[in-house]
Amino acid sequence: MLIFPVTPAKQKELQERMKNLGVSEEDLEEGFIRASGQGGQKVNKSSSCVYLCHKPTGLGVKCQQGRSQILNRFYARRRLLDEIERLQGGIIEAEQKQIQRIRRQKQKRKRRAREKRWGEKEDFRISGSLQTGQIGPSLWDGDIPEG
Repeated sequence: MLIFPVTPAKQKELQERMKNLGVSEEDLEEGFIRASGQGGQKVNKSSSCVYLCHKPTGLGVKCQQGRSQILNRFYARRRLLDEIERLQGGIIEAEQKQIQRIRRQKQKRKRRAREKRWGEKEDFRISGSLQTGQIGPSLWDGDIPEG
């Protein structure tokens, strides 16, 4: 396990969480990216942003919380463990179901508004007798009925 510049209690807590979740350092793929955002020239020159990927689950976390790369490595591990806990607890599936339910509600509201705007279940692109399918031979001959 790496040594991070945090208190020994936080270090031990991280090690215990990794052990409880069955995550080892060999399962993690770590990459460093140049940070973005405020900070000027220093941010542009240093690769303090950490990308951490858990190979077995495919979860990835990007962290640029602090200015120090070593601290960001610690924060990224904590954030990754939070995501793994959410995945194992079934929270992610529940959130996806919630998002799908909200999406269906929005589609339903949109359809109702469209029906209200353009008449009762009427296709606004087709009007009159064309919608009901009542096209007579006189219409094809050029006779346009009045009224």
